[in-house]
Formats: sequence, structure tokens, C-alpha cells
Amino acid sequence: MNIIFSGGGTGGHIYPALTLIDTVKKKLPDTKILYVGTEKGLESDIVPKTGINFSAMKLEGGFERHFTMENIKRAADAILSIRRAGKIIDEFKPNVVVGTGGYVCGPILLAASLKKIPTLIQEQNAVAGITNKILSKFVTKIAVGSKLALKNFPASKTIYTGNPIRAEVLTANREDGLREFNFTAEKPVVLISGGSRGARSINTAMIDVLKHAENFDAQFLHVTGKGEFESVKQSLGDNLPPNVKVVPYLYNMPQAMAMASLAIFRAGATGLAELTARGIPAILIPYPYAAENHQEFNAMELVKVGAARMILNKDLTTEILSKHLAELLKDPAELKKMSAASLTLGRPQAADEISDLILNLVKQ
Repeated sequence: MNIIFSGGGTGGHIYPALTLIDTVKKKLPDTKILYVGTEKGLESDIVPKTGINFSAMKLEGGFERHFTMENIKRAADAILSIRRAGKIIDEFKPNVVVGTGGYVCGPILLAASLKKIPTLIQEQNAVAGITNKILSKFVTKIAVGSKLALKNFPASKTIYTGNPIRAEVLTANREDGLREFNFTAEKPVVLISGGSRGARSINTAMIDVLKHAENFDAQFLHVTGKGEFESVKQSLGDNLPPNVKVVPYLYNMPQAMAMASLAIFRAGATGLAELTARGIPAILIPYPYAAENHQEFNAMELVKVGAARMILNKDLTTEILSKHLAELLKDPAELKKMSAASLTLGRPQAADEISDLILNLVKQ
């Protein structure tokens, strides 16, 4: 069996695809995989390192959300891209094509649909992206990560599955995490991350919190993002309290999540899927420039069931963040209640469900 996966631009589109590839390969080890991405996107760096065959499409970018002359140029580029995508499909001869988001999915999924090859898109966010909204008219099946996204797509072909998450997120245990980061089991651990690139607003608000971390009966692991690390380190100085660790990037995030008692996160769909699968209470600061403001809608799902608190980016200050931290860390019963609420949204079986959908498309 041959399967093409396509997704690009951000880790939120790439890592769900890689998780689905792993799940499919466990079920059918002889399956041949081709990943189609862009030349300049993160996928061109991440995917080849996994050993998965990678084919790059030359694309300039997605459509802007209002009429511009640039959109006319990109429409012409998209038409040429469909022709290039068709050549990739003719050469690889996939039995099914899967898209996990980003404008690179457009040409490859549309070309596959025109050739009558079964197709599936996986939409992670509560508000669907423009590419997936267009593709929904052509593809065979749609798997959504949020119930709120169901209204964006035709009911006859759409199913709520949740978002696929890495198996190691579920299997990592707290003891391993504490040992990995040299933290104690006697105090809660606060995990702070603004995503793979970091979040300047979160980093800035956290600086004074970390300088006075001895005021909190907790331990802190702050992931700044590689581009932000030096400036954060310089602002913090050399005399960090012993209960604080600051790192530029985490390659072992599953272990960090396994020991986390509370998370301070952006509201990307993949991160939230991992938090809810583990039942980690959260303070969420949605990225304000996400398309269609989808991160705020993502966060609201958790807030409504009591799994998280939300601070809008425009309202984020050290004082407000410290207030929420102090309230939650002093109230273990509330954290326990939030954890239980978070688990109600968790979909640890999502990757299995979506991979079954993919394989069933081939059988049909």
C-alpha cells in the first residue's frame, strides 16, 4: 500500500502527520509513505530526519483572507502546483492521500481528488483553516480535532476524532520526568512553553515570576524557544532560584508533561490535545495573530469545562499571571478538579481512529 501525507508550515501540521504515519506503519509495516511538503517550511527539515521519503513542492504561500493582487498571483501559482502535484501522484501511485493542514495540502489533495484517489483531511483547530474549507468540497473524508469544527464541514463526510498525539506522550511517567529534570516529587511542577518558536509575551511576563520563584511552593521548567533564550537568560541574570530551570527547547516534552502539575501554554491544537490526554490543568495565553483567531476558540473549549484559565495576550502581565499561579498552586483541590475536567476532553485514541479511517478508505 502507498500513502501520501502532506502538511506543512508549522509543527501543528507536521507532528500530527508524523504521528499518523507511525500509527499506520504499526498496523501495516509494509506501507510505503511519501511526505509532500514545501521547500522552505519546517517540514523540509523535520521530516527527512525521521527517514521518511520527502518530496518538496515550490509554493510561495497561502491565500490572504481578502482580495489582493497577491492573491491573483498565488492563484496562478496554485494552478501550476496542481499540475506538479499530479506528476508526484502519477509517479508514486498512492492508494490514499492524507492532508493535515497548511497550504501545501491544497494542490496535492485536489490533484488526488481529480484523479479519483481517496482523500482525507485532518483539521486540528476549533475554527477550520481556509485551505481545508476549500478542500472539504472535494475530499472523501474529514476528521476534526474539535467538536466546534464540525459545523465548518459537510456532515455526511465529517467525523469527530480528536487530534492525534505521539504515543510517548501517553507512555511517559512522572518518575522518569522528575529524574530527567532533577526535580523533587514533593512539590508541583509548572511547565511553561510558548510553542516550538517560543512566545515573547509569555517569556516577558515570566521573567519577574521566575526571579521571585521562591515565593511559590513549586518548581518551574520554562521553555523559551531558541530565538528567545539568550534575551531571557540575560534578563534573568545568573542567580536563578534553585527551583527554576530555563531551557531554549525540549526534545523530551513527553517526559516534561508527565511530571507537570500545571502548564502555561499557547493554545495550539496539538499542545492542547497532549495536555488533555494527560489531564494537565492549564493557564492558556492564545496567540493573538492565529488565523481566524482559532487559538482563542481552542482555549475556550477547555475554559468552558473548567480545565483551564485563559489570559488574552493583550491582558498578559506579570501581575495577572502571578495572581493566577498563586491561586492555583495554593489550591490542590482546584488543580485536581481541573485535571479531571481536562481528561474529559482528552482523546488518546485519536491516532488509532484516524488511521483506521485512512485504511478503510483504501478498502472501500
